Amino acid sequence: MSEGPKVEPVTAESVLEYITKSVVDDPDAVRIEVDDSRRRPVLNVHVAPGDMGRVIGKRGRVAGAIRTVVRAAAANDGVDVDIEFIE
Repeated sequence: MSEGPKVEPVTAESVLEYITKSVVDDPDAVRIEVDDSRRRPVLNVHVAPGDMGRVIGKRGRVAGAIRTVVRAAAANDGVDVDIEFIE
């Protein structure tokens, strides 16, 4: 079974970058990488070590909210994505 053409999560990536930079203390350290080697693209979010707690939030609520909004943006791109936060 052949897969169709790969769809890039452009809107999702932009939304993820905007939200993450709004939450952290060091927005210049935020970097988003798209890993499309799997069936579903993975957006890897790299932040400064001191900002990881801000991005995850208490009980993972901030991270969960970010994932929800970014997945909605990815639906606009016509693709499903996963989001991983990496220090």
